[in-house]
Amino acid sequence: MKDVTQLTDGWSLRYDHDLLPARVPGCVHTDLLAAGIIPDPFLDLNEIEVAWVGRRAWSYVADVAHDSGHERTDLVFDGLDTAARITFDGREIGTTRNMHRSYRFDVTGVAGRLEVHFASAYEEAEAVRAVTGDRPNVYPEPFQYIRKMASSFGWDWGPTLVTAGIWRPVRLEHWSTARLAAVHPLVTVDEGAGSVEIRLRVERTDRGAGRSLLARATVAGEHAEVRLEGETAVLRLTVDEPRLWWPRGYGDQPLYDLDVTLSDEGGRLDAWHRRIGFRTIELDRAPDARGSGFTLVVNGERVFARGVNWIPDDVFPSRVSPARYRTRLSQAVEANVDLVRIWGGGIYEDDAFYDVCDELGLMVWQDFLFACAAYPEEQPLRGEVEAEARDNVVRLMPHPSLVLWNGNNENLWGFRDWDWEPGLAGDSWGEGYYLGLLPRLVAELDPTRPYTAGSPWSGSWDHHPNDPDHGTYHSWEVWNRQDYAEYRANVPRFVAEFGWQAPPAMATLRRALTDGVLAPDSAGMLHHQKAEEGNDKLNRGVARHFALPDGNFDRWHYLTQVVQARAVAAGIEHWRSHWPACSGTVVWQLNDCWPVSSWAAIDGDGRPKPLHHELRRVYADRLLTLQPAEEGLVLALVNQSAAEWRTAVDLRRMEADGTPLGRSTQEVVVAARSVLRLSTAPGLVPEKHSAKEFLVADADGLRALHFPVPDKEFSYVQPDYDVILEPVAGDGGKVDVVVNAHTLVRDLLLQADRLGPDARADRGLTTLLPGERTRIRVDGCGSVTMDDVRAALFCADTK
Repeated sequence: MKDVTQLTDGWSLRYDHDLLPARVPGCVHTDLLAAGIIPDPFLDLNEIEVAWVGRRAWSYVADVAHDSGHERTDLVFDGLDTAARITFDGREIGTTRNMHRSYRFDVTGVAGRLEVHFASAYEEAEAVRAVTGDRPNVYPEPFQYIRKMASSFGWDWGPTLVTAGIWRPVRLEHWSTARLAAVHPLVTVDEGAGSVEIRLRVERTDRGAGRSLLARATVAGEHAEVRLEGETAVLRLTVDEPRLWWPRGYGDQPLYDLDVTLSDEGGRLDAWHRRIGFRTIELDRAPDARGSGFTLVVNGERVFARGVNWIPDDVFPSRVSPARYRTRLSQAVEANVDLVRIWGGGIYEDDAFYDVCDELGLMVWQDFLFACAAYPEEQPLRGEVEAEARDNVVRLMPHPSLVLWNGNNENLWGFRDWDWEPGLAGDSWGEGYYLGLLPRLVAELDPTRPYTAGSPWSGSWDHHPNDPDHGTYHSWEVWNRQDYAEYRANVPRFVAEFGWQAPPAMATLRRALTDGVLAPDSAGMLHHQKAEEGNDKLNRGVARHFALPDGNFDRWHYLTQVVQARAVAAGIEHWRSHWPACSGTVVWQLNDCWPVSSWAAIDGDGRPKPLHHELRRVYADRLLTLQPAEEGLVLALVNQSAAEWRTAVDLRRMEADGTPLGRSTQEVVVAARSVLRLSTAPGLVPEKHSAKEFLVADADGLRALHFPVPDKEFSYVQPDYDVILEPVAGDGGKVDVVVNAHTLVRDLLLQADRLGPDARADRGLTTLLPGERTRIRVDGCGSVTMDDVRAALFCADTK
């Protein structure tokens, strides 16, 4: 049987004339940080201080001895970042130039000093640019000339920290006769029967050449075997009536152990194991009266995708552990998310990411790694792109959560709209990857899943790449230039990106910025704001609805977070109310890779912003919303659950001080997986520009509000409420904050992290009518006083 020796210990990083302790998997920055050579680049302006790290060469060294008794020993790297030369006992055994591939080298009989020499990623990129010629991109960094995590060169939410290192595990594999070189499981379901077609490729030693081998596969109690005289074989298994894997909210997520073994007459030689799920996935792009749709269909069920975009959870991805993946993806589930899009400027995530998605029922949309740039299609890049795609398609295809392959992020759109075409003058820019190479590879290796050429993409050059009536759509004009109410101006078929910024939680800011008083325009705040004119856009967004605070950072911080939550909710509520014309929204973005003002719902320290709580509301199976429309004010009831929704909707027209002006109750029935849109009775609709009236709708504990004018124009009564603290019996780490409202209290928020850096509240923005109360449970705050709690409470209608 094959033996494996993990090479995790005994590594050193060569720094000038010294050898520093190194962690593998890891990277140069984290090793230098641990050794005290560099300051934490996430704090203050330290990112600038450590820029030199990415511009020099580095070497990792370890002394390796082995005597396995096997015929063959391979040195296997699951990930090298990026341009590397490997020497073993003084001999060069290979070179690499791709962070996104695994590598295997025959080192039979070799022992001694193992060294991995990394060139500067900048030098490698510039060398490739000299061969291929210049290409446009959206950032002044050469990320499209090297197959490396593009966002390590900086993005509009991330720092420029250009890494190098052995970022994924490395090991020695000792084997004899033959090994399993590739296992491709194609899992399908047809007429109630599950099928697994397993395409095998083996590698043999010289002694194993021509020897008869036996490959055996098992799943769900079913077995198949085949004799191999050559290097390839196919096994087929059929499982009668398997339990189907469903996205969360649609059913369970049963997983089956699939095992493959390779043997000869002497016994077992190698083994392979994965968990699979039985399900069908289709992408309905059929033309209709409005254009052409983009609807995911799982097991025959059409799905409105409640999605979030995912970026690398740390700019140093080797620090992201399986436990951290589970925490972050569980936070997505808490927000009622059912789809996670892995964005094309990051990485193909570790298997642990997809394992958790399999278990939690999170559909995964996987970008191939191209983002916001024209990519040369010449060598040496073209061969690397094909090898990388083959490597990762085969690695990820067992996961039932993976539902879609996507060719790129915004590059087809960029070619058409961002003035790339004139400068390219006919040079290659990536179209051959997205419309040629990648779909061919997916069809060859993983024909069980759909492929789309890009996001956004209308399906063909017959339409603009970002046409809202065809395919996927990115909505960025609103954040960049308009009020969030403009999300209601159209109904795209599938909104794959949209979002609104806000700063991180206060405790995150206080940890990351240690150099003085917090202010929107302080040096630290501006450095941790990477978007072009980001703070100006934040301020414009606030100023359209509130008086912009002058010198009150706490108020500014709160209002920017309120506007972020309201903006994203405005888009999702509108688009969900138009199902099935619109079949999904994917918010930019779920997470951050460091402490920064960004579009994320969870900040760089893992703390939820108010947006995270708001996603939980607007992505719930059942949603109540009031929507201004051409036909008047529409009450929409969205029922994405599998059960019919019977409820009574209570509509109240009220004055700002809580005086009732009109009321009606209506019994409604909303079919499963459908939307009911109802006109609001004219007598209940506030006057169009009234500053004194609003409308509230309630049903089954859900609430929708409609205010005719922005907050700054509305005649709020000064909010008045009482606060009571109730310790939770038997748990000293929890307290209930009970708020009793005597007036209208708009968007009440308890910023729990102000009570303690580890404190969490179980709810976000809450609007109370006069006489109502809410109970906010806070966990992890320790002992707090009433003054502490009142200092952490904010509301929008404070004058």
